[in-house]
Amino acid sequence: MRLIDETFRARLSRDTLTTCLCWTLVRKDSLTVGLTDHDQAVVRDGVLHEPGIAVEAGRLELAGGLRPGRAAAAGALTSDAISEADLEAGLWNGARVHIHRTDWQQPEHFVLVWTGYLSEVIQTQGAFEAELISIKADLERPLGRSYSSRCDAKLGDARCGLSSVDGQMCDKRFETCRDTFDNVQNFRGFPHLPGPDFVLSGPAATGNDGGRR
Repeated sequence: MRLIDETFRARLSRDTLTTCLCWTLVRKDSLTVGLTDHDQAVVRDGVLHEPGIAVEAGRLELAGGLRPGRAAAAGALTSDAISEADLEAGLWNGARVHIHRTDWQQPEHFVLVWTGYLSEVIQTQGAFEAELISIKADLERPLGRSYSSRCDAKLGDARCGLSSVDGQMCDKRFETCRDTFDNVQNFRGFPHLPGPDFVLSGPAATGNDGGRR
């Protein structure tokens, strides 16, 4: 549920609305660009949002639970701050996006409509198509290490610690690390971790007295 203060709620109930969409885009290198579909610049939360985006069609999917919501937009992008060269170089992929419905007469009144990331932006002849994914996608990122009997280092990288391994192959097994590369001290797996056969195996056929004493 979105929280809207009483003043903004009253302004939204008027016959004539004075709201616009303000898009705040923050690249991974911290470059911030503000765009609005209003015909004049809007300063919201200290960021100047210049006219430069005209969304012709779009959708915002707000997913329940932990499933990431998705969004899509298409239209015209005229801001000089977002160049076609930067788009082609992928500099805007993964940029953080905040979309606010803002009262352009009193920009201190706004409500967050969407927040997430640009997964892909395609620009052709002044038009653009954008795919966005919500911040709940962060919950899908793997954190930490996965436990496996095999090594998860790449042969020759810093975690592996070996050099001069050009052309050699490694099957990630402990035995290979020990016998072929003599590199047990840098083995990044868990060779003594019980496998699924051990975990799923039943009680031994012999020596099981049913718990009797």
